[in-house]
Amino acid sequence: MTSAALQARRGLMLVISSPSGAGKTSLSRRLVADHADLSLSVSATTRPPRPGEEDGREYHFVSRERFDEMARQDAFLESAEVHEHSYGSPRAPIMQALAVGRDVLFDIDWQGAKAIAAAAPGDVARVFILPPSMADLRRRLYARAQDHHDVIERRLGRAKGEIAMWGDYDYVIVNEDFDLAYAELAHIYHAERLKRARNPGLTTFVAGLLAEDI
Repeated sequence: MTSAALQARRGLMLVISSPSGAGKTSLSRRLVADHADLSLSVSATTRPPRPGEEDGREYHFVSRERFDEMARQDAFLESAEVHEHSYGSPRAPIMQALAVGRDVLFDIDWQGAKAIAAAAPGDVARVFILPPSMADLRRRLYARAQDHHDVIERRLGRAKGEIAMWGDYDYVIVNEDFDLAYAELAHIYHAERLKRARNPGLTTFVAGLLAEDI
């Protein structure tokens, strides 16, 4: 695509969801690392940081009072209660990115995905990541050793309810082999970027082609 057509391109919101432990975070981080025009939406959350997490990188860690104030100011594109904590995607930086042709990736649950799709349906592509089995999901959650036993069991208890929402998504990937799942995710992203509706600059480009002498 020509540089002029690219400059007129509207950004894409790529929404990725899965039950905890199915791999959406690892897949998301690699996709962002491999694509300069794609950035991760950093959500605000009331949950405490996990070991190794940094404020402003994985999440903006805020108090319940601050989160509620932002919600009252309509500062979130979407917000949801997940595992006893609140999460929200700041609206202003996301819409600014789309307007200048940058893509934004969301690593969020099905509630947030549904809210974003309702707020801006033309800008969204949704991908759901499934585990190959429930036994494998349990193994992965315990292997990553990020949460206490009771937290892991609560996540597992909610996993089937989350998986049941798969039908709301545009694409579904079974993450049995990470490299294969990543390749499938990258193909989806590339195809969504090329959709005609997201590239209004092509109208002028095609008009120019048709006006040329052969």
